[in-house]
Amino acid sequence: MPAKQVLIVEDERPIREMIAFGLRRAGFEVREAEDCRSARLQLADRRPDVLLVDWMLPDMSGLELTRALKRDRDTRELPIILLTARAEESDRVAGLEGGADDYITKPFSPRELVARINAVLRRVSGGDGEERVEFDGLVLDRASHRVTVGDRTVPLGPTEYRMLEFFMTHPERVYSREQLLDRIWGGSVYIEERTIDVHIRRLRKALEAFGYDRFIQTVRGAGYRFSARTG
Repeated sequence: MPAKQVLIVEDERPIREMIAFGLRRAGFEVREAEDCRSARLQLADRRPDVLLVDWMLPDMSGLELTRALKRDRDTRELPIILLTARAEESDRVAGLEGGADDYITKPFSPRELVARINAVLRRVSGGDGEERVEFDGLVLDRASHRVTVGDRTVPLGPTEYRMLEFFMTHPERVYSREQLLDRIWGGSVYIEERTIDVHIRRLRKALEAFGYDRFIQTVRGAGYRFSARTG
């Protein structure tokens, strides 16, 4: 199996080289970019499996780049991990709501970064079982990694796709935030429970235009449920 490719977008060369060194030792193929312009040129040439983006970049912020890539049809499914020294909860929420699939605060260890990357890649790769899952006209195709309603495609990022896949294959049952973190992200990586709420909002927003946002139900004091029923 070919090595997974990571593109690092970081303007500080020593940090970029340190990250690249750790990832190469872990078996990844690594490419580097010092700003958003260089990153876009490299993305046009060849798309990586994962994009690591520093928040503070010289030509535009990493969050702005993330938002732009998630709006673009060609790159919206590209997994993005934001790297930043911003540790406030509001910053983490802004990063996730901006389209990032994960958020890691500096300083971090190479082992933690590798674990985060592998967790994102597992979410993107999907799970076992039937290739086609349908729920009241909402169709999830695991082979093509697409979600459709009739002839229209529901635009989802990789984390929202994985979350919807889990919900559609486990309908009618209430799952706590802790259970969703364990089932969707896996138990090997620490993710705050607030992350679930951010991705739930993004999933609902994507489904809203198709009338399926009501299926993602909040059960007060318990968690979330995927159901066509009300109440």
